[in-house]
Formats: sequence, C-alpha cells, structure tokens
Amino acid sequence: MGNFLADKVVAVTGAGRGIGRAVALAAAAEGARVVVNDYGVSVDGGSPTSDVADAVVKEILAAGGDAVAVAEDISTMAGGQRVVDTALSSYGRLDGVVCVAGILRERMLFNMSEEEWDPVLATHLKGTFTVFRAASAVMRKQGSGTLIGFTSGNHQGSVSQANYSAAKGGIISLVRSAALGLHKYGVSANAVAPVARTRMSANVPMELKEIGEPEDVAALVVYLLSARARDEGITGQVYTIAGPKIAVWAQPRELRAAYAEGAGWTPERIADFLPGTVGVDPMPMLEQLEAMARAASEKARPNE
Repeated sequence: MGNFLADKVVAVTGAGRGIGRAVALAAAAEGARVVVNDYGVSVDGGSPTSDVADAVVKEILAAGGDAVAVAEDISTMAGGQRVVDTALSSYGRLDGVVCVAGILRERMLFNMSEEEWDPVLATHLKGTFTVFRAASAVMRKQGSGTLIGFTSGNHQGSVSQANYSAAKGGIISLVRSAALGLHKYGVSANAVAPVARTRMSANVPMELKEIGEPEDVAALVVYLLSARARDEGITGQVYTIAGPKIAVWAQPRELRAAYAEGAGWTPERIADFLPGTVGVDPMPMLEQLEAMARAASEKARPNE
C-alpha cells in the first residue's frame, strides 16, 4: 500500500471494469477510501447489473483497502447525488470524484437516431455533470477537492461517433468551467483523455499507434487527485496518456484574426478576404483520413 492518497475519500464512476476499475484499485492502493460506482451495463448501455461494482469492492477489501459499492445510474440527478451521499454516509467527506462511466452507440451522423444520441450524451456528459454538481457543493464547503472528467481524443471529431465526440467535447468545457468557477473555493478540475486497451477501445475503427494499459491511466489520475498536483496549481487542464506518453492539450484561443477597413462585411468581401487573410486551421484527423483514403486507393490500383 502507498500513501499518495492517504486519508482521502474518492468516488469513481464506471469503476466496475476497464479504466474505472484500474483507477479504483490504484486509489485504494495509495490509501484512499473508495466509493465504487458502476451501473453494470454493457458497452451499448444495456443489461445493468450490480455485480461488477461489488466485485471491485471485494478486490479492494481483499488487498487490505476500504471501499463501498453503489450501483446507481449517474445519468440521473438522483444517481449522481447518491454517489456523493454514499461517500458522506460511509466516510464523512469526499475529496475527489473521477467520472469514467461511458457507453458507445456508433452510427454515421446521417443515420443516427435519437435513441442512439440521447443515452450517450446522458451517460458521458450529463453523468459527469450530475456527479460534479453534487460533489462540488460538498467540496465548496470543505474548501478543497478535485473533480476529474474523462474525455477522449475524439473530442476533435469522429467519423461514426458524433454522439460520443459531442459528449467528450462537452466534458472538456464542463471541466474548464468547473476549474474557473471553483478555483476560489480550493477545488480543482481536470480532464483525462486516455488511450488504453479496454472493451471500448476495441471498437476503434483505425489503428492506434500509441496505446497503453488502464493502469497507466490510473497512475495519472492518482497524481491528479493528490496534494502534489494541488500544490502545483494544476487545474483546467486536459491530459492524454497513452502508454509511456503524457501530453497536455492546448487551451482554446483565437488562432488568427483580421479586420475589415471601411464599410462592414458583405458575403462578397468575406469571400475575397477570409481564405487568404484569416485562413483555416487544418484538421489533423481529416488529413489522416485523407491519407488513409489515398493509401487504400493506391493499394487497390492494378499493377501497370
């Protein structure tokens, strides 16, 4: 057992499997008392069961740690509140929340149904909000605490996961808003964009050249939950971890601006002015897709 999180109380959503489980185990191994939340659903959000949360609690207890399970659906306000209330009733305080829970329902945008959009946004984005909302009220009164949301490199966009990408982009903005609004109360907020081998990453359509294990992600999360990260003033950040690689994402900012002279804008003036003066910021993922399409075309071309 370590002591990176000694005397801390941490709640982890989606903690029954994959990265969430690794985070719960790592937090417990570093001295935290852990609230293990998992609704126990399949990758697409169906067939809930409480068994997975209970199993992780048993692992933590067997290793000499302290944990309780709460099998709540955090896409509801009551579910998010229940996670926080469980921490308070079991341990009397809450020092960190880690929102890992998520599902996938892949579909091209032009075929995506409301039933494929709503549950994904509800689990990822609203599920982060419900827990953040309940936890932030407690942390504000304590004068300390850490909120960690889970995003993805897919916040840049995705070919067949517009729902997932929209949710992950929203989580980044939620984290940054929390960092700004809660800073004066001693509460930090950060986001992690993991690249690790899990049952969700197994469905990624393109090859991942940089990928690690859930335990790599858990190590970063433990650090972000710790007093050492707080002492460094780390808040409002988005970190990627992919095996041996750790990266920080840029903060949103204007890339380039220009101003019209004289009369106001018209469509014609913008057409003459924007492309050459303001220009564009190329999409790395679009360039990657185009390169893949060219390679596929070259491979399919008959030998001359």
